[in-house]
This record gives sequence, structure tokens and C-alpha cells, in this order.
Amino acid sequence: MTGLDEKYREMVQTPVPRLVLRLAIPSMVSMVVTALYNVVDAAFIGRLSTEATAGIGIAFAYMTFIQAIGFFFGHGSGNHISRALGARQYDDAETMAAVGFFSPLLLGVVAAMIGLPLLPRLSAMLGAPPDVVPYACDYLRYILIASPFMMSALTLNNQLRLQGNARFGMIGIVSGAVLNMALDPILIFTLDMGVTGASLATAISQFGAWCLLLWGTQRRESVHIRLANFKPSFYCYREIFAGGLPSLCRQAFNCVSAVMLNYAAGSYAPPGQQASSVAAFAVVSRATMFAFSLILGFTQGFQPVCGFNYGAHKYRRVRQSYLFAYSVSTLMLLVMASLGYIFAPQIIALFRDEDPMLIAIGSRVLRWQCLVFPLVTLSTATNMLFQNIRMPFRSTLLSIGRQGLFFIPAVLILPRLLGLQGVEMAQAVADVCTFLMSIPFAVWISRKLKMEAEK
Repeated sequence: MTGLDEKYREMVQTPVPRLVLRLAIPSMVSMVVTALYNVVDAAFIGRLSTEATAGIGIAFAYMTFIQAIGFFFGHGSGNHISRALGARQYDDAETMAAVGFFSPLLLGVVAAMIGLPLLPRLSAMLGAPPDVVPYACDYLRYILIASPFMMSALTLNNQLRLQGNARFGMIGIVSGAVLNMALDPILIFTLDMGVTGASLATAISQFGAWCLLLWGTQRRESVHIRLANFKPSFYCYREIFAGGLPSLCRQAFNCVSAVMLNYAAGSYAPPGQQASSVAAFAVVSRATMFAFSLILGFTQGFQPVCGFNYGAHKYRRVRQSYLFAYSVSTLMLLVMASLGYIFAPQIIALFRDEDPMLIAIGSRVLRWQCLVFPLVTLSTATNMLFQNIRMPFRSTLLSIGRQGLFFIPAVLILPRLLGLQGVEMAQAVADVCTFLMSIPFAVWISRKLKMEAEK
């Protein structure tokens, strides 16, 4: 029996709660360590200046573009690979893995060639105030150089995870994050490179993670990536588009909303406090990313279970994994939101305790988000389910709700009525609207899977 045959038996026969937990833990560790790196990175840079902290907040918008490309190809190819393995179509899975890997690698090269000569203009376009532009440029420089490896590393991680090999994906991602945290103080302070050192540390660590993840695809139980299998075709890109479009739209709107938030935070800030306001929202983004990474990691644990069993026509197990992932992740986020609301000022002060305005604005923003944070899990889990079972329209609609359909109008309208407070509460309002939109989708798919199982 081949390694892929053994993987098939594991995915369709192991009890669902045990299997979801087994696959979720490595994904959670990967996401939490990555988020922890972002928190540590921001904390180190926060020791330099408020403008430096704002600079990495500006660069975050470009990072969401990298994630958009990586997740598009990773989820698009990975979801197809998962269903193909469930149907035991191994040659099809290998072709899709190669197309999914090499495509973002090439796109990353193009992005770096376009972005490097335009760094100051790019920083301003992303919403950097004039006094923040130099810091944003310093951080973006090495991020642009590393774009090919960052994009394709995200693809590799998602391909491995959706094959049911999340453990090795975890090893690659965690190794890169740990290396980054080790390099940060050396390059930022010991070698006195400042923000540039933080950017270089990220680039080096991401390349290291890329090498480990690529090595992981050559293991016995993994779908191997070979240049000979790189056969771009309309069929391959159609399947990637169907499975990856929700992720692309979600991350694209994340990028747009991050730029709009930078502009709004600076425009409605108290006079002379633009850098503090932009930095406060950047800090909250890092803090909430840490909490959300736990939920994202856990719900990712049910995706390969869903894909394999949907491909094998075991609909009862698909529904069971969805409901289990939603219930547990909601409980986890309820606990974290409570702690975040209570200790909001202390959390914000971890990043920069020398700027009272930053702490005051950041605390209010964090508390607004914690009030509604547990509602996010319904749209997240339902969106992932639709994405796995190839329902791209419904998945895309849910994926663009939070940062697109609802956040963009909120951040445009509320500040005109309430000033800076409107900017602070915009994300919370968007989360409530997204939750309400998700309810009928969740009820419909749960009933549909139950009916399919009964047949």
C-alpha cells in the first residue's frame, strides 16, 4: 500500500473529532507562532519610535497582497488536491501541485521587479504620512525581494495542510518564525539596522521556511512537486480559480481595507497625532491577528477532513467536521475576547508604552473588536466549507463580507458622523453585519449535507 493510500484510509475512517483535533493542532501551532512573530516584530520596532511602528503598519497592506497570491494558489490547488486524493486520482494531484507552486513563484518575481524601483511612491499609495514614508520604505525593501519565496511558501503550506500533512507544514512555518524572532534583535539592535534589520530578518527566515516546506513535499506521504509536472492549462487554472477565488477576494479586500484604514486613521486623528493614530491601528491589527490565528488554525484542521470525505462522498463526516470546528472555535474566541477586553490597555502597552495617545486609541479599538469577536467564527467556518466542496460563489460572497461589503462602507461613512470614534468602531460594525449575512448560508449547507448523508 502506498503512502497516499494509507493517508486515504486515515482521512475517511478515523473518528471525526479525533481527526480534526489531530490536524488542527499543527495548523494552530503554525498560525500562532507566525502571529507571535508578528507581535514580537512589532514590539521590537516599537522600541525605535512611533513612526517606525506606523511604518510596519503601512507595509502590512503589501503583506496582505503577498498573502492574497499565496492563499489563492495554495487554497485553489490544495482544495483540488484534497478532493483528487479522496477520489484516488494521484496523477491529477501531482500536476495540480506543480502548477500551484510554480505560478506564485513567478508572480513574486514580477511583483519585486515592479515594486523595488517605486518604493517611496508605493509607500505613499499604501497610506503612509510623509514622516512615515522612510520607515515604510526601509521595511518594504527586503519584503519585496523575498516576495517570490513568501508567496510560494504560503502555497506549499496550504497544499501540505490540505493533503492532511499539516504537521510538516507546521515544522516549516514554525522554523521560519523562530529564526525570524532570533534574528530580529541581532539585526535591529546589535547591528543597528533598525527597521531595515526587521525586514531583512523576515526575508531570511521566509526563505528558510520555503526550503523546509519544499523538502516536505518530497516525503513519502506527500504529493511530490516536480518541474516536469508543471503543465499550465485552462483546466488547472479554472480549478485553482474555483477553489482559490474566495481567498483571493478576501485578501484583496484585506489589502484595500488596510490602505483605507491607514488613510482614515491619519485623517481623523487629533492634530499632530497622525503617526500615533496609524501606529495604534497597526498594533491592534497585530494583537487581533494573534487571537484570530488560533481560530483560523483550528478551522483549517477540518478542511482536509472535509475535502477528502467530500471527494469520497461521505457527507455525514463532512457535516460533522464542520459543526465540530464551528462549536469549538466559537468557545475559544469567546474566552480570548473576554481577556482582550479586560486587559486592552496592558496589551497595547506591550508594543509601545511611551506614547499615551497610541495606548488610548489602541485600547478603544481593541475593546470594540473584542465585543463582537466571537461572531467571526460562523462566517469563517462556513466560508471554508464552501471553498472545500467547490461552491465558489457562496464562498466568495462570504469571504468578501467582513473586509469588503461591510467594512469599506463602514470606514467611509462612520468617521464622517463620529470622527475618530467611527474609525475605531468600523470593524466591529462590519463583523456584526457579516455574522447576520452568514446565518442563512450556514443553515442551508447544514441541511443540504444532512440530506445528502441520508440518501
